[in-house]
Amino acid sequence: MRTSSQLAVMALIVGVGAAWHVYGERFGLPRPLALVGLEAAAPTAQQRGGPGGPIGVAVAPVRTGAVVDRTESVGTVRARNAVAVTAKVTGIITNIRFEEGQKVAAGDMLVDMEASALRAELDQARAQYDDARSQVQRARQLQPGQSIAAQRLETLEAQARQAEGRVRATAARLEELRIAAPFPGRVGLRQVSLGALVQPGTVVTTLDDIARVRVEFSVPEVFLARVQVGSQVTARSSAFGDRRFTGTVAVIDTRIDANTRTVRVISEFDNADEALKPGLFMTVELVLATRANALLIPEEAIDPLGDRSFVYAIRDNRARRLEVRLGQRLRGEVEVLSGVEAGDVVVVRGIQRLRNDAPVRVTETMTRPTS
Repeated sequence: MRTSSQLAVMALIVGVGAAWHVYGERFGLPRPLALVGLEAAAPTAQQRGGPGGPIGVAVAPVRTGAVVDRTESVGTVRARNAVAVTAKVTGIITNIRFEEGQKVAAGDMLVDMEASALRAELDQARAQYDDARSQVQRARQLQPGQSIAAQRLETLEAQARQAEGRVRATAARLEELRIAAPFPGRVGLRQVSLGALVQPGTVVTTLDDIARVRVEFSVPEVFLARVQVGSQVTARSSAFGDRRFTGTVAVIDTRIDANTRTVRVISEFDNADEALKPGLFMTVELVLATRANALLIPEEAIDPLGDRSFVYAIRDNRARRLEVRLGQRLRGEVEVLSGVEAGDVVVVRGIQRLRNDAPVRVTETMTRPTS
């Protein structure tokens, strides 16, 4: 029984000693054994004074720098203009004028279909129009001498207009047998062969204008007020390793998705080398705000306590414990929104031995962020 009691007392002493090493030394409390008379209380840093009394610390100045607020999302590449090129009428393919992957201009002919019957019909319609026009001209020459009735002239003129209409209608039908590129771009894979019979809606190929592409993505509604047309967007894809593509916000949707509570954003990217292909999956970073003169300190200067953060600033060779509000975290640094000012000097190393208003001695001044 006596042995158990001794072990319990020893465990209590060890536990109290461990707690003192975490908190007592920082705040200048006497050692636990000194409280029960088993050890003389060690002098505090303030009591020590004299040579070597101040605590040696490494410090760094509060500097100003640029901080960028970003949000990350995922998106998909879309062509600025994209279409499936289809046939308008029934016909037989007689000529394919493009190569797969070829770049074409607006109006370039892509496919011809059998048109001999329509060409003959067009020739006939033009002949009828020429004859009707000649009759109208002769009738107008006879009109001043009253050799032809005015009603007859009107009839001939109406017939001439009808003949002209047939010419135009036949020419339009003939034009439908030739499929042209509606806009400049690059054609895709060929879907038809020579001699194939195509129907209206049959896909001949695809056409994409990818000199400039769009990347569509969504951002949470909480960022809606901070998303602006013209904001910078950076996108990357595993297909291109470390390469970064830079674009801008072009369109912000007028509605928020009620299910996901996000708003759709469309950004545009220059794609002169056509590296970005429609359908490519991208990771997108959207710039929400940029602060050119944000206050920055090394991460090591932060002394966290629960959900609060503190730093030790050097004032009159003493460490003043100040509560700070933090912003963005950078590599090796953290933004301070309040609590310190530009030009202040904060402790980076030696924080564990400090307490508020403790005398300090600067042993090193850091000028670069620590990592």
